[in-house]
Amino acid sequence: MGASQSTTYALGDDVGLNHFTLGRVVGKGAFGKVRIVEHKYTKLTFALKYIRKDDIVRTESVRNIIRERRMLEHLNHPFICNLRYSFQDTQYMYLVVDLMSGGDLRFHIARKAFTEDAVKFWIAELGCALRYIHKQGIIHRDVKPDNVLLDSEGHIHLADFNVASDYTPGKPLTSKSGSQPYLSPEVWAGTGYGPAADWWSLGVLFYECIYNKRPFDTHSAKGLGELIMNANPSFPVTSPPVTMPCMHAVSSALEPDPTKRLGATWQSFIDNPFFRSVDFEALERKEIEPVFVPSKDKTNFDATYDLEELLLEEAPLEARTRRQKPREPLAEGATDKEIREDELYRMIETGFMPFDYTLAAYNRYQEADEAAYQPRPPAQSSTTTPTSTPRNSENA
Repeated sequence: MGASQSTTYALGDDVGLNHFTLGRVVGKGAFGKVRIVEHKYTKLTFALKYIRKDDIVRTESVRNIIRERRMLEHLNHPFICNLRYSFQDTQYMYLVVDLMSGGDLRFHIARKAFTEDAVKFWIAELGCALRYIHKQGIIHRDVKPDNVLLDSEGHIHLADFNVASDYTPGKPLTSKSGSQPYLSPEVWAGTGYGPAADWWSLGVLFYECIYNKRPFDTHSAKGLGELIMNANPSFPVTSPPVTMPCMHAVSSALEPDPTKRLGATWQSFIDNPFFRSVDFEALERKEIEPVFVPSKDKTNFDATYDLEELLLEEAPLEARTRRQKPREPLAEGATDKEIREDELYRMIETGFMPFDYTLAAYNRYQEADEAAYQPRPPAQSSTTTPTSTPRNSENA
């Protein structure tokens, strides 16, 4: 009888592409593609984002991917696409995240109009996600409908942290990163920006969900920047008409002054008349039923991604083992370009660390368990000396 593949899987085993059954391609981004996969042993389904190493070395995007991988390891929130595994092989870097089978907001708003209640639900959940990542010291910098995904029940999840940045209060960022139509006035002005830039992007997305178009749109990058810095969007007459509370909320999110913008403080968001009826604590516990539930009978993805993989890729992804091997030393007389490329490939090898959420959870459990059983220090004597200072004295 021929040798068969083992069906056992032990905690701590190195995870690789051969641990997954590959499904259809459901997305395509600047740095790679996304496809549905099933873990062969747990039978759980995930989304696999795979990035070709040659592409990110050529575009000098290595640091972005490594930073995204590092950030995702430390994030865990009900409205984020959480990281489950990461690994690499000779050709690709892989990020395995929660599967969002409901598709992205771009897919849905391009196909139908939604009620204010449906949009309110999305924006409220997205606001919770932004509040969370900002408290973790992260600015997303690319909030747009393409990066907001729906799960099968209709809850939103913020995805794609490849241009996200760490942020320290008092140290504004200056680089113009993200998708131009969603950049805030302060990003375009180059004067420095903070977390409020994400709330502006949320405002553009909010407007787009209500009016089915962007508030600022032009084919010229220079003209677009001027439109955004002028911050004077029009509010078209619709049928049925947009309510005043909704229009006011959109306008507040597109406030050019970041200190006065909707979301500049959490209180300004939850106290806005449009969102005042939302129980945000229940919302984060997913106790509020979504207004819109994606179809389970129809696909919520663009089928052309799968065709591109089959017809246009020179080497379509295959679930076979391509073990990572240390790079060979550079030959003498290497060019500056070859030296730089070698540095970037080595940066991938050492910086893109493997991750397994089951092992991480087990380690956290072990640490908590050990801490609970640490021997307590001996009790301090209750006898005080004349020089002792009472705990509630002015010098305490």
